[in-house]
Amino acid sequence: MQARLLLEDGTLFTGSAFGAEGEKTGEVVFNTGITGYQEVLSDPSYCGQIVTMTYPLIGNYGITRDDFESVAPYVHGFVVRRHETVPSNWRAEYSVDSLLKEYGIVGISGIDTRMLTRMIRQHGTMKGILTTSAQSVEELRERLTASPILTNQVATVSTKHTYSSPGSKERIVLVDYGAKSGILRELTARGCDVVVVPQDTTADEIRRLNPDGIQLSNGPGDPKDVPHAIRTIQELLGEYPIFGICLGHQLFALACGADTEKLKFGHRGGNHPVKDLRTNRCYITSQNHGFTVNEDSVAGTELEVTHINNNDKTIEGLKHKKYPAFTVQYHPEAAPGPYDNSYLFDQFLDMIREHKQQNPANPRQAELAAAAKGER
Repeated sequence: MQARLLLEDGTLFTGSAFGAEGEKTGEVVFNTGITGYQEVLSDPSYCGQIVTMTYPLIGNYGITRDDFESVAPYVHGFVVRRHETVPSNWRAEYSVDSLLKEYGIVGISGIDTRMLTRMIRQHGTMKGILTTSAQSVEELRERLTASPILTNQVATVSTKHTYSSPGSKERIVLVDYGAKSGILRELTARGCDVVVVPQDTTADEIRRLNPDGIQLSNGPGDPKDVPHAIRTIQELLGEYPIFGICLGHQLFALACGADTEKLKFGHRGGNHPVKDLRTNRCYITSQNHGFTVNEDSVAGTELEVTHINNNDKTIEGLKHKKYPAFTVQYHPEAAPGPYDNSYLFDQFLDMIREHKQQNPANPRQAELAAAAKGER
């Protein structure tokens, strides 16, 4: 079956369909990872996007349930140069084609993904429509023009109910803006008692969970589309240690008075070099984002830049000068990508322990007595 990808600038790609039949619009982006296509497909940060893989062979090692980064994929389309229908891997449970069919995702193969990537790099990301239908190009163009720009991706991918992953050490409230499973794995591997909450959980609701620290997750879309999250972070800043990742990093910056802006074509891949300004050491990082914190906007805030991208010098890390809080734009949990930066979770726990030493809590009995007297 034939599939077509039409971009908003009028460029048409025609190739072979795989996965589900149908039609979807979305922002066309590219990922430079050589491996990790399953984790890319299941990363909630790709909600609403048509993802192009720059590596030419996709599907050769199949799909394994253990490697999912979310319960279900949220991508709007999948674009590859060559689709391998028969995977060769002892762990493989089924193929990419089967995965896309299961979740209603349209795929297209056999097109010049190098040309498509160069166009995005030159002109920036743009809307596209991916379809297996036989409708005319003019009809597709009209539908693409009329398709709205999504603003509700975070609400779409976030958990709807609070749940926990019990542990015996620090209690971490993980605010789910579209959290990858890798973040939860890193925290639970360190013995943390993790409570995952929806993206619209209020500051008071978080306080009632009695956390030792707060983890702000990654997620899709424009951080300015989640104003309630910004207000919640502002209320909690200074009360609890905070660690933000990706979208959580951007929301934290907005909460502290900085500004964000859209990148021309984003950072998506597993080999982005990031420089730690404190040590001058360079780390290779996994990234997936289309927005960044504006460098000039940080001046005049209580934020300090800790990391920069060695390719384009954009901000990759921040810390608060007064309160125990830091964030990174990249993914220390990787998946896919290098695990060079998993030490940041240890740094977060060290921050929590230091904060608790400096701010010892009142004995629980004293709290109850004060509450009974109406003193709190």
